[in-house]
Amino acid sequence: MNLQQLHNQYKEERLFGRYITNSHIQPILEELKEVFELDILGHSVLGEPIYSIKAGSGTTKLYIWSQMHGNESTTTKAIFDLLNLLKGDSDLAKELKDAFTFLIIPILNPDGARLYTRANAVDVDLNRDSLNLTQPESQILRQTFESFKPDFCYNMHDQRTIFGVGNMPLPATVSFLAPSYNNERDINECRQKAINVIAAMNETLQQYIPGQVGRFDDSFNINCIGDMFQSLGTPTVLFEAGHYQNDYEREESRKYIFFALLSGFNAIYENVIVVNKKTEYFNIPQNKIIFYDIIYKNVKINYENKEKITNFASQYKEVLFENSVIFQAIISEIGNLDGFRGHEEFDVLDEEFSDSELNKMPIIGNKADFTVGKTRKFVNGLEIK
Repeated sequence: MNLQQLHNQYKEERLFGRYITNSHIQPILEELKEVFELDILGHSVLGEPIYSIKAGSGTTKLYIWSQMHGNESTTTKAIFDLLNLLKGDSDLAKELKDAFTFLIIPILNPDGARLYTRANAVDVDLNRDSLNLTQPESQILRQTFESFKPDFCYNMHDQRTIFGVGNMPLPATVSFLAPSYNNERDINECRQKAINVIAAMNETLQQYIPGQVGRFDDSFNINCIGDMFQSLGTPTVLFEAGHYQNDYEREESRKYIFFALLSGFNAIYENVIVVNKKTEYFNIPQNKIIFYDIIYKNVKINYENKEKITNFASQYKEVLFENSVIFQAIISEIGNLDGFRGHEEFDVLDEEFSDSELNKMPIIGNKADFTVGKTRKFVNGLEIK
């Protein structure tokens, strides 16, 4: 299976970048309803429809949802890449549809998607609402779970650029978790199945992004939907689409999520997940916070009328502007940055810092627009040549 060729062929080009809402997917859904079963499961707090797509007729049932957090859209793009494959009549598409029944919620939190916020319209994090089910979106997810009775659940998310893998200076481009089902983090048959699927996906991804696959902390929290579904006896896999080098639009990351999906389906189909892959799973290094977006080294500043050489860092703030997301570099830390890396790094060679407000040192919270020395100018965090 040539995964790169498949993604080139089936990538949904109408979905691009970080801002994906119901308005973006509705024209695509209109086309997909000709070949799949399209439904409206209910409505969000602000009355937006929550769509589902049902594809295939196989005995193994997969329940997949994305954008539980409205500003986490990478996996939504990958899901539509998958649907493009499934709507065809290739041997692979037929094989998948004969083996599986897919029930997919492409955007669970359409209000958060439109507002580009993690939480829903009344500021509730849906991934902390699995026990109390206070929100209509959470209720829809749970009711659909109970009626569909899936064999596997895929809980699809994005993670921030701050995460790296282990002690290596590499971004966590894709991360996984087989959530715990109890406080002791025991491994029963249900969790073992999720572990084995992840091990198979990691084995594939290591061929494309070696050293850039991470594992999330498995502390138990029944308020999180993955932990809840795992505790109810359904193998559940958490996906986290993260940063790939120079890929802030997450177009490379979506590709690797697509790769992971297909390799996981193949592992289930071939029944290789019956083999205990606990060692392989726990050998996946755990995510660590080791990155800033940009680090500036050896900067001369004036602090309390004394000159010193230091480092500082900027982090991009994602801002919704005219229906697209722009990245504003904001000064976020100054001082000892030992143990941290930048996705972009600049050594300014002891040149003196100044900004337009005549500050002689970086101010946390200010935009990263400044000069060093007489000639080096930085705008929105990056050096202007």
